[in-house]
Amino acid sequence: MNTSIQERHEKAMQIVSDAARLALNYFHDIEALHIENKGVQDFVSNADRAVELAIREQLQQAYANDGIIGEEHDNIESSSGYTWVIDPIDGTSSFVVGMPGWAVVLACIKDGQAVIGIVKDPVANETFSAIKGQGTTLNGRAISVSQATRFDQGSTGVGYSNRTDIQQTQKVLDGLMQESGIFYRCGSGAIMLCYVAAGRLIAYCEPHMYSWDCVAALLIISEAGGRHYPYQMDEMLSSGACIITAGEALYPQLQSLCLDAYQMQA
Repeated sequence: MNTSIQERHEKAMQIVSDAARLALNYFHDIEALHIENKGVQDFVSNADRAVELAIREQLQQAYANDGIIGEEHDNIESSSGYTWVIDPIDGTSSFVVGMPGWAVVLACIKDGQAVIGIVKDPVANETFSAIKGQGTTLNGRAISVSQATRFDQGSTGVGYSNRTDIQQTQKVLDGLMQESGIFYRCGSGAIMLCYVAAGRLIAYCEPHMYSWDCVAALLIISEAGGRHYPYQMDEMLSSGACIITAGEALYPQLQSLCLDAYQMQA
């Protein structure tokens, strides 16, 4: 294994742990938060910005030539070939009202591929982590995706964004329920994707997600034996992508349902 990637993973785990503690400090004093509305159901707080800055500072101290892409601050170009993708608090809408269902998310990209993915749920004290080619762990224990073959064998996570047509998501929900499936949603897309990796959800779909919400978790799913709709990293980093993911056995059915609902070509 590339020792540079291994070393970056160890450092990233420490950085995410530190960031989670900082985020929890804000979470336990939500009355003091300063909250702004960036758009419909799109919130940002001083906690988001402070946590991202803390992550950036540690990354820049350790890897001055690495690039950084974050949700709340300007991008930094890479001269090392490595780029970090940060979502300081995925699930801000839950965070700002004191609900669980938010996470600190960090990914590292090398040569157009995600090589490190970490998603930490501080409230549940769960850390999902993957290194490309090395499998996925939850708090250090290996995990794998569900072996479900039908939608009625578990819950499917369904995401929605106001950037997309609500009728597309309604069509997915209709299709699931016609197959006796049930759907699940929490405030964090990254957490729901990690639940697929852990076999808690049998699948997840969303017509559009940004890179900071999903790149880390998609690696976590892949390394846990799951499959996801292919994407180009350049496009993902610049504008996001459609997310469709499940275990190998269920994936073809999910892809067929979603591509029809989202009016996309296979």
